[in-house]
Amino acid sequence: MNLLNNPELLDHLATHYALGTLRGGARRRFEALAREHATVRAAALLWQSRMVSMNELVTPVAPDPAVWTRIDNLLQGERQTQAFKGARQQRPEVGNGGFVQGWLNSLLLWRGAAVTGVLTTVLAVVSGVGLEAQLGQSTTQVAQLQAQLLAMPQIEYVAVLVDAKSGASMLVTFDTQRSSLNLQRVGGYREPNDRSLQLWALPPNGGPRSLGVLGSDKLLSLSAASGDVREVPTLAISLEPKGGVPSAGGPTGPVLFTGAFIRKMM
Repeated sequence: MNLLNNPELLDHLATHYALGTLRGGARRRFEALAREHATVRAAALLWQSRMVSMNELVTPVAPDPAVWTRIDNLLQGERQTQAFKGARQQRPEVGNGGFVQGWLNSLLLWRGAAVTGVLTTVLAVVSGVGLEAQLGQSTTQVAQLQAQLLAMPQIEYVAVLVDAKSGASMLVTFDTQRSSLNLQRVGGYREPNDRSLQLWALPPNGGPRSLGVLGSDKLLSLSAASGDVREVPTLAISLEPKGGVPSAGGPTGPVLFTGAFIRKMM
């Protein structure tokens, strides 16, 4: 199946990639496609940015003290087991008396290890009971996050703007619900203090049209009507004098980043 011609499957895989549930060979194949196709990179970056914003909505929950007790007991049990093995290897093997004494010592040591194991198991059960309450709380939080996700902006267009070396530098999405272009810097480029980045629409007919001047923040938002972006196949970012240049003249500085502006069919 051609992933690029199946936007629903692409969105599904990008979601699992951002959540970390896409694993093994499937994850490697998805990453290989992302390196080759801007559409796949855009879907992955879009869902990763959504997951990052969702993390800010999660209320921190302190682990139950029993969890740390269980971890400590497991570590102590492992250290005692190693100590028992070392003591057994170093016991004297002189005559029948020495052998019997060593055997008794070993028996006592391994009984101690067994008791430690039983205590660890009991603590694990107690911890599990305590964690059930936390699990219920987590389930409620997941339901809240799912509701918030459904209420997220309606993204109709997406673009990944890349530099001359095909390195992703800017993720651009258009939110039809809020009539805004949202930009996220995903590369390491930073313009000089006396220069500004300016976003341009490159329509199929006519000259470039300015969509706004970018600030220095990592996350940016520009007001835009649907008519400003519909039927625009390509976006570009140029380096301009501080504050940008008039739209009528088009870019005056070098064009640093370009990318296809793709309409999401989902």
